[in-house]
Amino acid sequence: MLNHICRAAAGALAGLVLTAQAASAQFEGSGRRAEAELVSDRASVAPGETVFVALKMTMEPGWHIYWRNAGDAGLPPQLILKDTTNLPDGALGEMMWPLPKLLPVVEGEIMDYGYDDQAVFAMPLTIPDTATGEVRLEGVADYLICESVCVPETADVSLVLPVGEPVEDVAGGDLIGAWVSKVPGPFPGEARIDDTAAPWTLSLALDGGFPEGARIRFFPYGHQISHPAAQPQREGPGGASLALTPDPSGEVGDALEGIVRVDVPGADPIGYEIRAARGDVFAGTADTAAAATAPGNGAALDLGGLLGLAGLALIGGLILNLMPCVLPVLSMKAVGMVSAASSGHAGELRSHGLWYTAGVLVSFAVLAIAILAVRQATGFATLGFQLQHAPTVVILALIMFSIGLWLMGFFELGASIQNTGSGLANRGGSLGAFFTGVLAAVVGAPCVGPFLGAALGAVMSQPPGAVIAVFLAMGFGMALPFLILSFVPGLHRMLPKPGKWMETLKQAFAFPMFLTAAWLLSVVAGLAGAGAVGWTLAGATALVFAIWLARGGGMIRRALALGVLAAGFVLPAVLANVPQNYVARAPALPSYAEGVWSPAEVDAMLDAGRPVFVDFTASWCASCQVNKLTTLSTKRVKAAFEAADAAFLVADFTQKDPVIAGELKRRGRAGVPMYLWYPAGSRDPVILPELLSPDLVIGYVESGQGSQP
Repeated sequence: MLNHICRAAAGALAGLVLTAQAASAQFEGSGRRAEAELVSDRASVAPGETVFVALKMTMEPGWHIYWRNAGDAGLPPQLILKDTTNLPDGALGEMMWPLPKLLPVVEGEIMDYGYDDQAVFAMPLTIPDTATGEVRLEGVADYLICESVCVPETADVSLVLPVGEPVEDVAGGDLIGAWVSKVPGPFPGEARIDDTAAPWTLSLALDGGFPEGARIRFFPYGHQISHPAAQPQREGPGGASLALTPDPSGEVGDALEGIVRVDVPGADPIGYEIRAARGDVFAGTADTAAAATAPGNGAALDLGGLLGLAGLALIGGLILNLMPCVLPVLSMKAVGMVSAASSGHAGELRSHGLWYTAGVLVSFAVLAIAILAVRQATGFATLGFQLQHAPTVVILALIMFSIGLWLMGFFELGASIQNTGSGLANRGGSLGAFFTGVLAAVVGAPCVGPFLGAALGAVMSQPPGAVIAVFLAMGFGMALPFLILSFVPGLHRMLPKPGKWMETLKQAFAFPMFLTAAWLLSVVAGLAGAGAVGWTLAGATALVFAIWLARGGGMIRRALALGVLAAGFVLPAVLANVPQNYVARAPALPSYAEGVWSPAEVDAMLDAGRPVFVDFTASWCASCQVNKLTTLSTKRVKAAFEAADAAFLVADFTQKDPVIAGELKRRGRAGVPMYLWYPAGSRDPVILPELLSPDLVIGYVESGQGSQP
């Protein structure tokens, strides 16, 4: 994926502190999936010489770490130095990356690049001419290690080298030498990339051509190409060429940089570093076709598959109107529809419907583009990511509070506009309908309702056009009821007649907005603490103060009101972000939960012979909270879990968590809620529906199997 799925590492797991000398002895009991240590080709060093040190990584069977470009998912390991006694800045050179291998994650869809079993990353170390005593390297190896799940890990590493007569470390030198030989060297020919049409052609000119039977694979340093796509190979007396499928957002720029891996039967693979300038294909490099070298073809959805996902998204958008997080905004839309219908002009009602639909569609398109941008920048994105950002939630809470004040009649929108003429007054109504659609989409998107989890999870790995199309289908489904209501004449007559009751109804609809603002305050508390809640309440007070100032009339008071209004929105949002920088909060577990989810915790429970239920949730997910109230916290469900000795684990996604995001992606889900049921002894969970009922959950628990009885 542009496409890098979650499996980004966000912070370090707690573990036993290792030293370089004790790392091997502690590996078995450390709880980590890899052993990390610093080694050198010298037992002691002389002033002024350059030696090699290396970060040696040994992984448990089945686990892997990543190359400098992880591919679709993952992060490369890094060495973070804390102490460099007697060494100046820059004494330790850049990490050298051995030739990686392909690591298919999802056949034809997700491809990573990295290492399993063992990898050694050598670095040149220049000893100062004035060095005496000893030189010390001490730091932390920070890495993401993956099997079926990914775990961010850290390990303390150190290396002390006495300064004096140089003495070789034979074992260390042999190990480092073997791995340095695997680092790709300069390509002994020329390389060009022809990107005038898709697929691109990477032309590799080499005198005499490549060895017979050579299979060639290109590993880019960036994300210009589709990583899982096949790279059909053609050969000739002058070299070879590869057909590269470009990433939808990929651009060559001045040149395409990376390495080529050449596998020859009966020989060790060889790697070459290339910098392919843009240009025509070299003669004699594309004469004979050869089979593709990559597993899978990374093909996008065909039209039928895309239409199927769009249909599911449309149905999900319809049902999204029933989600608790959307109902308060729809109450405001209902007021506008009734008001428009009371005018007696069908055209005005249709205009409201169209503008509302436009607002929803534009918002879903922008949301899709934002998700694609986040996916490009960070390697993963999920629905609801905007509500993991405290300033965004603060602003939404203040908007909801402001709308509630407007519905209660504390101020009127567009009064001055109406005085300038009926044309501008109508424009104001249209803009109101448009922004109601915007607000409904922004608040509703995190509530992944029925049909949406699977559809959006499946489309997240597709090209941007497919992602945007499915999001637009979801938005159209959400807007469709109001659009039909505004265009079908027979339904116009079903709307109530205008009267004094409308003002009462408008005021009554203010209370859902205030309740929504209160709920968003609880989300702010979870993201940034009580201080952020206080700043948000101060912002709400500033909004009321601005309204009071504006009522007094006069240019000075109105200008002051505008400044207070801006400060009421901006300052709380800015200040709410400050606690996030230094406050770490463990998610609060509900009383019925046994522990916090992690891959290791699931394994431990299953090894103990217990079934496991995992609740992937977030405080900003309203449908998650509804499921808690109606199902998960009920006495019947708790009794069923106790009777089955089932472990109830919670994965709280309120704040960004790359491990949780990776699990959501691995299960084909684009957001929360997600519920996993592991029968006792099974590591293949059942994914339950997004909307739960007590009977549904109890059926799985009492059956003890991967299906209801």
